[in-house]
Amino acid sequence: MKDRVIVITGASAGIGAATAREVARRGARVVLAARRAPELEMLAAELGADRTLVVPTDVTRRADNETLRDRAIERFGQIDVWVANAGRGISRLVSQLTDEDIDQMMQVNLKSLLYGIQAVLPHLRERKRGQIVAVSSGLSRFPFAPQRSAYSASKAAVNLLMASLRVELYQQYPDIHCTTVMPGVVATDFGGNALHGGVDSRQLPNPQPVAEVATVIADAIAKPRAEVYTRAQMLELAARYFSADDVTEIEKAMTRR
Repeated sequence: MKDRVIVITGASAGIGAATAREVARRGARVVLAARRAPELEMLAAELGADRTLVVPTDVTRRADNETLRDRAIERFGQIDVWVANAGRGISRLVSQLTDEDIDQMMQVNLKSLLYGIQAVLPHLRERKRGQIVAVSSGLSRFPFAPQRSAYSASKAAVNLLMASLRVELYQQYPDIHCTTVMPGVVATDFGGNALHGGVDSRQLPNPQPVAEVATVIADAIAKPRAEVYTRAQMLELAARYFSADDVTEIEKAMTRR
């Protein structure tokens, strides 16, 4: 990973900031992107100004993603990895969702990924190598939290967008890797920042330390894989869930927890 140029969106806090710290520790040069410039500048000072670049970015704007790409290439000459981490949750059941709720979840969690992919992909194709990492969620696979319904749906769309991109690139660009990372509950302020409010993720049972998630992401960059769960238990649950004749009993067990 030494000297690779890694762009990370949503880098001002949580998984994005922790991932920036971890890949920088492993020798990468890091481009930090988020809307909150002061937090990015503080992180850049921590990691070393000569090895980082701060680009204030609203990933829901296509032009901002293109500017992020251009600034990264201008500073470091290349992009090796694009980590699409920015996202937001929601606290509403399916029966309560509004048009605006759905639009916001798809704009922030899905369209921002598409904008990033379409911004960086021509550069990766030109170099014939690189990696796009999308931070999805375990909720894209399992209905643990029905109040996260629209969030879960948007992340399920993320999974299929990334899978479709992998298939698109396989033959002509085998060295452009597309990785989807699926965390569970992580000890960050993600829950408290959800649309319509929410429970602080750090107060939920057994949240995963954010540094562990960052390590999983960094490992998936060092040794690319198509899909990665950040906890082994989630992979085991996926095997049971998707091989079940009827998932109803598994879903009922989830609601009894």
